[in-house]
Amino acid sequence: MLKKKKDIRKEIKALVLVFVLVLVSSPIYARQKTMVTRTIDGDVIQIIYGGVEKRVRLIGIDAPESRIDRKALKDANMSDHDIEAIVEMGAKAKAYVNSLIKRGVFIKIEFDEKEMDRYGRLLCYVYLSNGKMLNEEIVRAGYANVKSVPPNVKYEDRFLEAFEYAQEMRRGLWEEQID
Repeated sequence: MLKKKKDIRKEIKALVLVFVLVLVSSPIYARQKTMVTRTIDGDVIQIIYGGVEKRVRLIGIDAPESRIDRKALKDANMSDHDIEAIVEMGAKAKAYVNSLIKRGVFIKIEFDEKEMDRYGRLLCYVYLSNGKMLNEEIVRAGYANVKSVPPNVKYEDRFLEAFEYAQEMRRGLWEEQID
């Protein structure tokens, strides 16, 4: 009887340990430290992840394109801006991201429910060395819109608040906004 209780306790401790290890190592819960290799756009960066260079699409935001492509053309058709203005705004957004992160800098990434998009890019929230979230900082500075794509909507309210702030304060792309 005494031996059975000890065996049961050992099994419970082992199961708890396995559960904790799985939880801590889960990308949804853990922030993983990684290195930036370059900025692609105002909402896409490249990192070393698992020993391989991977592109990261910043969750919850949408910055203008910094080069003429299909999305830039689509954005121009759906807005009051021509393609040159879209690309100019995209270049400003990219420059802002470059002012916050540089090649070789270490960041932390956090996944949400869906870890990868249809293009094979990692979907992440990115944290700077000062603890601030890059995604939110870009929106707060006025260089991106909020783009909520379920199921990755964990910080949607934070992004909406940051967006309202940027518009009210006329920051970044809203600097020349007319009432």
